[in-house]
Amino acid sequence: MQVINDLTSLNTPLAATIGNFDGVHLGHQALLETLIGQAKQRGLQSAVVSFEPSPQEHFLGANAPARLTRLEEKVALLGDTGVDYFIVLPFDAELANLPAEQFVQDILQQCLHINYLLIGDDFHFGKNRLGNYALLQSMASEAFAVENLPTERLYGERISSSRIRLALEEGDLVTAERLLGRPYSMLGSVAHGEQRGRTIGFPTANIHLERHRSPVLGVYAVKVFGIGSQVVYGVANVGNRPTVDGTRSLLEVHLFDFDADIYGAALKVVFCHKVRDEQRFASFEVLKEQIQRDMGVAKKYFQINEPT
Repeated sequence: MQVINDLTSLNTPLAATIGNFDGVHLGHQALLETLIGQAKQRGLQSAVVSFEPSPQEHFLGANAPARLTRLEEKVALLGDTGVDYFIVLPFDAELANLPAEQFVQDILQQCLHINYLLIGDDFHFGKNRLGNYALLQSMASEAFAVENLPTERLYGERISSSRIRLALEEGDLVTAERLLGRPYSMLGSVAHGEQRGRTIGFPTANIHLERHRSPVLGVYAVKVFGIGSQVVYGVANVGNRPTVDGTRSLLEVHLFDFDADIYGAALKVVFCHKVRDEQRFASFEVLKEQIQRDMGVAKKYFQINEPT
């Protein structure tokens, strides 16, 4: 898959879809499967058109819903679907104020050369979100076909990014996994921390979240990929570290029976089970005791669910 940021570099007819695709969940995957099939039938290249930042982040800033996937994570997930192009449009005041009809004519047709457009049935676009499927149908022509796909449901439940966020907020990783089609995970590189974990006997791998808000908060049993060829188990804290007056959201992972230097390593952290909410402790000694208990809970979870 090729990531396109410069629209002038693209000059090929496309079969495309548009949206945020946050999480690349089962509903997104079904739409993309249909898109790729249509692209092959029509002799076109397939493309996902998305926005950075998301429209909600543009309008709401730090109050926008938590991202399930950062841009880099979205690129990795979309690349696995077989889509040919991922086109990232900068969402700024100019694009936000572009009337829907002009967005279709100037962006979709003239810049992106979209011959076939497939959208979800809840898609809106353009200034004041006035653009929708009915408008696209009215603008369709021999050179610009439009179709929509009903929202995917699982066991009667609508699959959506907001539903997955709610499940994660409630600590319901099972529902989140069912809607995503995979366990929820985060990608990131290990950064240098303040070494406080080592002072209490629990060295940690620190990963900056690089997002306004995290969709998961608290302590979790996790599996970590990216350290050699084997999965490494551990316990992770996602939050602001209130015991040490933390102010920046951070993913801290303590890996069981592991103390190698992995600074800079690109890791995938898979959230398997929520142990507890984040909380403030009266001292480092109390925190150390709690971490020991958290590790015990996580290890017991893996012994039961992934016995070796």
